[in-house]
Amino acid sequence: MARETTSITQALLKSYEEIGGINHLDEGNLPSKCAIAALCSDLMQIMFPGFFEIEAVGRGGIAALTQQRIGDVMTRLGREIRPSLAALRDRPEDASVEAHRLVCNFLQSLPEVRAALKTDVQAAYDGDPAAGSYDEVILAYPGLEAISVQRMAHVLYQSGVPIIPRMMTEWAHARTGIDIHPGAEIGSHFFIDHGTGVVIGETARIGHHVKLYQGVGLVARSLAAGQQLKGHRRHPGLEDFVTIYANATVVGDITIGRGSTVGANVFITEDVPPDSLVALGEQKNEIRKKRRAAPVA
Repeated sequence: MARETTSITQALLKSYEEIGGINHLDEGNLPSKCAIAALCSDLMQIMFPGFFEIEAVGRGGIAALTQQRIGDVMTRLGREIRPSLAALRDRPEDASVEAHRLVCNFLQSLPEVRAALKTDVQAAYDGDPAAGSYDEVILAYPGLEAISVQRMAHVLYQSGVPIIPRMMTEWAHARTGIDIHPGAEIGSHFFIDHGTGVVIGETARIGHHVKLYQGVGLVARSLAAGQQLKGHRRHPGLEDFVTIYANATVVGDITIGRGSTVGANVFITEDVPPDSLVALGEQKNEIRKKRRAAPVA
């Protein structure tokens, strides 16, 4: 066994020397996936106090609990942001000072993020007759979880924090099946119903009172140009009061006009005027009587 492990180790060490680009050695640490996952979970407790705790939270203890949580997140998130700043071309002279500034800006934005999330909860409740209560939406709807994490990650993304915003939204993606890039701009009263398979790209713009169903893709036309597309609009824009039904794909830097409805399974590559209905052509389902199998002797 020792001979086998030595042989395997030597082969891997040789690989580390010969195959570059997927090693991170002698370059300092990176943000921790486990730490970011724990931070996302703790941030959800801050955003929705009383919903994700094992024991009930009362008004009498919420001030001390919140202050404790904010201090804890401030320390831990700063610890993760510091190594992420090494990915910047123009690195700050003092990574600790810059990380603290970014964390403070992020935490100060949370009341505004909560205000947006309240509209998302309301949109889900108002838009889904199966929703029993606001509590059910917060505790059981994957769309709200994905939107919550994306709205927080978007603040860090806008502040120029590398890597971590994407790690946050990928944590939510793994849990919910909903992939929203932290760069996407999303208005109020956003509702993703069911949600599995929804993909929203980095430069997507979503207005107010928009509703998406499962499998919807707001994607780029082509990524063949690779990094040359960085910084350019390449994803769709949805104006206010747009509804897109299941498995529809909207492609490229186009606009779906205000008040429009996109039916299921369509593929759109051109602008859609306001107050339009986009649907597949007429389809006919054929229903026939089943043939009875011959009895087995």
